[in-house]
Amino acid sequence: MVATTAEGTAASPSRPSQPAQPSQASEPSEKAEKAETPRAPAQGRTRRTRRRRRIKIALAGTVLTLAAAAGGGYLWLDATSDVHDVGQADCAAVTPAVVATPAGRAGAEDHAAVCGRLRELTGAWARGDATAFGAQFTQDATYTTYVGTHYRGRRDIAEAHRALFDGFLKDTRLADSFLDIRFYGPDTAVVTTRGDTYTGSPKKPADLSKTQTYTLVRQSGHDWRIAAFHNTQRQRVMERISFLLSPDTKPEAEK
Repeated sequence: MVATTAEGTAASPSRPSQPAQPSQASEPSEKAEKAETPRAPAQGRTRRTRRRRRIKIALAGTVLTLAAAAGGGYLWLDATSDVHDVGQADCAAVTPAVVATPAGRAGAEDHAAVCGRLRELTGAWARGDATAFGAQFTQDATYTTYVGTHYRGRRDIAEAHRALFDGFLKDTRLADSFLDIRFYGPDTAVVTTRGDTYTGSPKKPADLSKTQTYTLVRQSGHDWRIAAFHNTQRQRVMERISFLLSPDTKPEAEK
């Protein structure tokens, strides 16, 4: 039976309450939230990518700046590494130091003979004549190049230069600027030069890139031959740095 209210109207039976339906106005908000949710990590990645790019650009700029400074410093060191003691182009113009020994002392003819032997050496190089080049040395001579290669004996020296004269030293000439000549008794001489190879016009003495030492001995009469040769590459920049860091290492002739 249906109950009635005070006003006499029939009251409808109670029904379970229905869940509230979301309003249509909230739908766009939820969609926006769903759309924005995956965007946050992407924005973080973008910021990190930009930050890394800025760091890389800054590092590249620093590296380029340091490289330019190092390059400029190297050029300055190279430009200020000239030598004062350049020697003399003419061996005969050098006044030799003559030291007497119990065996005697060298004379003017020995000076001329030593210079003649070195002149023969230079001429053989210019002709590319390896046999004649080797003949300027004693049979048991030693020859050390600026890269450290060490040859023993006239034949070893001649055959190595035969290959060089047919290869990358073909058509080159040998330059010498004489720093000093010293005689120890009548049979031994030490000659120090600045030297280099060249094609075309000869290099200036200050531009010769090697320092060379010849030791000559008299074998019979005035027959002087080269018993030992040592060639050292002059490292211009390293030499300049050593003089700047330790001025007392500078030779007297360079002060």
